[in-house]
Amino acid sequence: MLSAAKELFKQLFKKPATNPFPTKRVPKNVSELLEKVKRGEAKINRPIETPPRFRGRLIYHEDKCIRCKQCVRICPANALEFDAEHNRIKHYVSRCTFCGLCVDICPVKALEQSDEFLLADYNKDAGFLEAKKEKKKTQ
Repeated sequence: MLSAAKELFKQLFKKPATNPFPTKRVPKNVSELLEKVKRGEAKINRPIETPPRFRGRLIYHEDKCIRCKQCVRICPANALEFDAEHNRIKHYVSRCTFCGLCVDICPVKALEQSDEFLLADYNKDAGFLEAKKEKKKTQ
């Protein structure tokens, strides 16, 4: 009990260890904040960088996928499903625990984890993060 009180007393005089993202204070209206940012009246703090090997939102390379469905079978949260109508894998972000088992088991590396951690979206069907297109170098 005494050690807990001692630790609490120490914490009273330390600065917060959190990152003030997106702004130092919580905005009353996010839409107004975004408008102010566009006009240059407000500034958004950048989020901290993710650590190496961070397990973020999944990226699906549909052109690499061989439809073996091993990722669907191994997913402990049932976050992956095979969509037979469109012949592709569907990802439910709200169910995903970001364990990375699907990435590890994929024989052709059609799945990878990004460093994306901002998962809030208005679209409930939002699934995989779009793969970034590699720019071709012109010579």
